[in-house]
Amino acid sequence: MENLLIPIVGSIIGLVLGYILTSAGVKKSTIGKIEEANQKADLTLKQAEITATRKIEDATSKADNSLAIAKTKNEQIKQKKIQEAKDKYNELKNKYQTYKADQKVEMKEREMEVISMEKDLKSKKSSFKSEKESIEQREQEVGVIKENLAKQLKIVAKKKSELETANEDRIKQLESIAKLTEAEAKEKLMEAIRGKAQTDALAIEKEIINDAKASAAKEAKKIIIQAIQRMGAEYTIENTVSVFNLESDDIKGQIIGREGRNIRALEAATGAEIIVDDTPEAIIISSFDPIRREICRLSLKRLVADGRIHPAKIEETVEKVSTQLEDQIKEIGERTVIDLDVHGIKPEIVRMIGRMRFRSSYGQNLLKHSIETATLCGTIAAELGMNKKQIKMAKRAGLLHDIGKVAEEESELPHALLGMEMLKKVGEHEVILNAVGAHHDEIEMNNIISPLVQACDAISGARPGARREILESYLKRIGELEDLALSYEGVQKAYAIQAGRELRVIVESDKVSDQFADDLAFMISQKIQDEMQYPGQVKVTVIREKRATAIAR
Repeated sequence: MENLLIPIVGSIIGLVLGYILTSAGVKKSTIGKIEEANQKADLTLKQAEITATRKIEDATSKADNSLAIAKTKNEQIKQKKIQEAKDKYNELKNKYQTYKADQKVEMKEREMEVISMEKDLKSKKSSFKSEKESIEQREQEVGVIKENLAKQLKIVAKKKSELETANEDRIKQLESIAKLTEAEAKEKLMEAIRGKAQTDALAIEKEIINDAKASAAKEAKKIIIQAIQRMGAEYTIENTVSVFNLESDDIKGQIIGREGRNIRALEAATGAEIIVDDTPEAIIISSFDPIRREICRLSLKRLVADGRIHPAKIEETVEKVSTQLEDQIKEIGERTVIDLDVHGIKPEIVRMIGRMRFRSSYGQNLLKHSIETATLCGTIAAELGMNKKQIKMAKRAGLLHDIGKVAEEESELPHALLGMEMLKKVGEHEVILNAVGAHHDEIEMNNIISPLVQACDAISGARPGARREILESYLKRIGELEDLALSYEGVQKAYAIQAGRELRVIVESDKVSDQFADDLAFMISQKIQDEMQYPGQVKVTVIREKRATAIAR
């Protein structure tokens, strides 16, 4: 439309110009120019008409093409939808045919089931009929038996009345002979029987209690002995001092350093005391903390192997060793848990188990003691017939019973209660908490695992060589042994020998006989067993010597 307006507007403009120029009376030359301009305008108008015609034809052609394409696409979509409708129809048709076939098969199966059920009903009906006939026959037999029993009961009742009459006659005869009524005779007889029964019952009760105690003690000893025999524990103990061996005494000077700066730096970094004395080719490392002592030993080993010993190198080596030892502690805890087949322990508790490796109690390594206690708990629990869950619980409690001894924070609580609080924070089972807290009787026991852990803890600590006693407590125990023997009349002297494993008692021959010497040895041993605590066993030997002295004048 815009292309058609252009030539029309041009023509109107030309006419207006021509009109204006004519009315104004311009010159002929101007009129000629106007005519020339009109010709150019006509030419331009024609060219514009041609261009507009071409564009209209192109637009018409494009519109026809677009219409053809749209018709083609519409036909394709139409054919596609028709095909989809056909496919859907075929699919539904196939499903219907399949469903119909399945229904036929199902109906056939049901028909077969009905036929089989009819056969079963017929067979049951026939069996029921036969059973009914047999029951009727049995009822007839029971009726006959009932009639016979009724006859026999009449005979028995008759004989019973005869016996009662005869019994009354005999009772009257006995009453006349004994001059006692039947009630009085019964009462005296009952009193006699009651007294005898009470005496017999007391004797039987005492015998049963003694047998039960003997069998229980025997069975308990058997279980403990079997558990200990199946437990292979090491006989050695550890010390609070480590000895670091050297290849030569020349290395001592390097370790000490100029004016002692190296040894001071090592002591400051590790917290352990290093003693360099005249001991050939050896240095002593002393510390109450086994972890510090181990860090110092490993650091010294690396420094001596490297050869460069100076404060900066010492600090660097100690830091590396501390990191590696921390990893080693975790690995020891994980390996211990895996070896004992105890699962589900929190990582922080596993780390505390690893720290037990570097802690000792009365000279006994804490980790070895805990492993030994756990093994004994599991073995004795199995011997007592507990189930698998209880056996695993017993082993777990045995392993964790001394966890409070390796607590990193300071506390005034006993180690049993401290360990119970530590385990409570990580959500341990109530049975484990009670076993840990009660193994030294700080709290009351409420399950079977708790006394088991207490017993196995005592077994592990009391075996020969397990623990090293403090000198003061050792001397006190020796003195108590000798004083106990001296408390008996006729004892002249008493000596505890072999580190308290044997007690020799010397008696006065005029006050103690040979027979009483045997009894005295037994009484002293029983009193030691009842009143004293001691590792292993104590042998009591009573010596009686008669001396005859005469003087020749």
